[in-house]
Amino acid sequence: MKKGPESRACPLAAPGNLVESNLDNNSSNGASAKEKDVLSSSQELENAQLKPRKETSRKKLCGYLNKLGIKGPIKTWKSRWFFYDETKCHLLYYRTAQDINPLGSIDLSSASFDCKMENGEGVFEIRTPSRVFTLKAISKQAMMYWLQQLQMRRWEFCSTQNRFPVGSSQLVNEPLAGRTNADNDDFLPLVKTPTETVGLKAASLPAPQTSTALQNISLKHPWTEIQNTVYNICGSKQLWGNNGHVFNFSEFQEHPENLDEEQEAEMEAGCAVKEGTPQDGRMEPRLNWVRKARWMNSGFPGLHEELSRERNPMDKVSVLQQQILTLTEEVKSQKELVKLLHKALEAAQQEKRVSNMYLTAAEDKDRLELVRHKVRQIADLTSRLEALEQEKKELEQILALRDSHIQELKEHVQLLMEKNHAKQEVIMALTEQMARELSDSLQEANTITAETLYKQQEEIEHLKDDIDAYKTQNQFLNSEIHQVTRLWTSVAENEKALLMKCACLQARNCQMESKYLTVLRKLQEAVPGLPSSHAELVRNLIQEALQWDVKEEAEEGFNLNPVSEYDEYGFMTVPDYEVEDWKLLAKIQALEIKSNNLRSQEVVEKPLRDKWNSVGELSPSAELKSLIRSGIPVEHRQRVWRWIVSRHCSHLPDHYQRLLRQSKSTEHPACRQIELDLPRTLTNNKYFSSPTSQLIPKLRRVLLAFSWHNPAIGYCQGLNRLAAVALLVLEDEEFAFWCLVHIVENIMPADYYSDTLITSQVDQRVFKDFLSEKLPRLMAHFEQYHIDVSLITFNWFLVVFVDSLVSDILLRVWDAFLYEGTKVIFRYALAIFKYNEEEILRIHDSVEIYQYLRFFTRMIMDGRKLMNIAFNDLNPFPMKLLRNRRSVHREELETELCELEQIKAAYVKERAEQRPQDLQEVASEEEEEI
Repeated sequence: MKKGPESRACPLAAPGNLVESNLDNNSSNGASAKEKDVLSSSQELENAQLKPRKETSRKKLCGYLNKLGIKGPIKTWKSRWFFYDETKCHLLYYRTAQDINPLGSIDLSSASFDCKMENGEGVFEIRTPSRVFTLKAISKQAMMYWLQQLQMRRWEFCSTQNRFPVGSSQLVNEPLAGRTNADNDDFLPLVKTPTETVGLKAASLPAPQTSTALQNISLKHPWTEIQNTVYNICGSKQLWGNNGHVFNFSEFQEHPENLDEEQEAEMEAGCAVKEGTPQDGRMEPRLNWVRKARWMNSGFPGLHEELSRERNPMDKVSVLQQQILTLTEEVKSQKELVKLLHKALEAAQQEKRVSNMYLTAAEDKDRLELVRHKVRQIADLTSRLEALEQEKKELEQILALRDSHIQELKEHVQLLMEKNHAKQEVIMALTEQMARELSDSLQEANTITAETLYKQQEEIEHLKDDIDAYKTQNQFLNSEIHQVTRLWTSVAENEKALLMKCACLQARNCQMESKYLTVLRKLQEAVPGLPSSHAELVRNLIQEALQWDVKEEAEEGFNLNPVSEYDEYGFMTVPDYEVEDWKLLAKIQALEIKSNNLRSQEVVEKPLRDKWNSVGELSPSAELKSLIRSGIPVEHRQRVWRWIVSRHCSHLPDHYQRLLRQSKSTEHPACRQIELDLPRTLTNNKYFSSPTSQLIPKLRRVLLAFSWHNPAIGYCQGLNRLAAVALLVLEDEEFAFWCLVHIVENIMPADYYSDTLITSQVDQRVFKDFLSEKLPRLMAHFEQYHIDVSLITFNWFLVVFVDSLVSDILLRVWDAFLYEGTKVIFRYALAIFKYNEEEILRIHDSVEIYQYLRFFTRMIMDGRKLMNIAFNDLNPFPMKLLRNRRSVHREELETELCELEQIKAAYVKERAEQRPQDLQEVASEEEEEI
């Protein structure tokens, strides 16, 4: 920042500031110039003191304003002391009135003033060619005073300096004083000076407080802040030492009657002291008194009067505590200054340590190394200096271009000023015209006749009548709406009841049709033993039943719950049996599915869906376990399955993609078996029924990735069905891969899908034990006819009932299986036999029993009944018992396998010994023949 006469023209001198200089270290002014300035300043000060008060110059323009500062994207208001320098037409601003060096200046000679009401009360702008300064006064009156005074003094400065070209405008060349008397009376009268906020007396008042101690400090001018603070500290210490304590007012009490009258003049004299340094000591007593007065007013404004006015000791203590708080805030700011000084001190100490290292070096080598280090630093600085010189040349060229541009801008500003004068004249004319129009409008408003008032009153009465009519109409319409709403509610309730009744009737109708078709199926089985006429009648009835279609019902009447060909996951809802005798069975299944859907839609499915809709974030609990056992709705199943898989499997990033890349680069031994099993996967599902189906490539990638992920298993028949179900529900092949990993490695026991399938065989023995305990009659029936249930149930356990149950029941079993584990498979396997126990007991032929067990799981249509049997009728079913049974049967099976291995080894050894003897006998027989 430039430091010259601008910085010396301070609004208020700081304590003890008599010989303070504010020149730059790089200034080229000589000592003689300084002495001349000091002498001239001292002479001006003596002249100012010797002149009478009436002959003093006009009052100084100074005071506190808020300046809008910008800290990056944040804009804050900072309190600043502003002082107008008449010699240069600059508006200087300081942090406080006691500072010696200004933080900056505003050149008013080429500036324009703007006051917009939308910016807020007391806010105005000073626009210079380089920057816009936003200031804020404490009131509208203070703002108008500042604007008026700045404009008047700027005109005076321009007139005295002949800044405007002669003849450019008559308004410009006229003397300011003459224009002021003529124009201000009609256009803008002089604003009364707000002495409480403007003038030298305002310096004795405390500076406006900010929210934080450091908010008002200027970070852009740290050196100036340091100089001002050090100067204030030194002045405060000097006063403290002279007076003994800060509350010593003895020197002021010597002239109590002259303090208020001469305070402003002495402060102006203090400002003159800043501009120079007196050479003799005649001014010392006078200036010391002025500095002390200013310090007392700035540090403790009005303290003496308050202490003398307050007679109560408690009141005096409160006043002193308030002053302590003020000093505490000042101490905080001084601590920040001390931090800055500490940084400068550390830099000096670093330089000192380097010098000491050189001086204390014991050998010349160490000093030579230090010198070399300094030489390297000098070379670095030299290169930087050359770069800076090059940059300086470029900046000089830029400066020359900018100077030419500034010259053009000055010419443009001159034109704008001329236009501004013309606009001011227009504004004055428009202001007079507006004042006349306002006065005319007031006269017209006062001349409203009684007839006009009468017409308005009549119109008001008519409007009141209309309002009453609309109110009556509104009440009538509200009653109508209320009655219609009641009727609509009643109709909706009746419709709901009728729909429920219709659903029950349709369910009963489906049951009757199912029973009728069942009778026809029984007759179909007995056709060979019937007479020909009866057999022909049965065949005709069956043909008519098969030709009846569900779609015809939709065309003839109302259908509440039509059965579609495929469900949400692509499974066929009604199996397509190729055998002619089983087509009637498929028809019976379709009717039972429809009957169950109609009965459970309103009673079971809707409340269950409402419960799932109320479930927020998933967490393990008994309530969640009960909901999962009841079945997960289609819209929530994917979210719940992903949550279950994520809980038990940590998804390694990029692991699945790495396995896919490995499967592409290297062919796995199980690749051929996977290709053979892909077309045989879920043939009753439309997404897998064709080799060109869209999910076949995804299933191939999932199985290949798992074969590389788990080399111990690789691939086992049955894994294709598990992965296919996971793909249908989860839809994402990576999630399906981790679901398959969770089933094989976490849920199922070890060696369940190994080459020996030893754990799968153990589970079949455990299941036979549970079947004997839970269903003893059925197990005895199987033993009577030598039925091995493991031939049927082994595939159930291996693929978790895939291709055995209808899709709706299958997915409910999987819901509980993924959450609870393998115990669910045992529960549902026992429940399936319990569901059809009576039907099986009525069959007394082993072949017929095996034929029935092949398809009887597809006849189960009531999933709710099967679930109640699995989780209620078969209790208790502890997991500890299942583990114990598994361990016992595993030991037995391993013992049996060892015995089989020994028998096999003995047999192989015996065969190996018998083979040479057989060869010798064959050779001897051939020799005898020869």
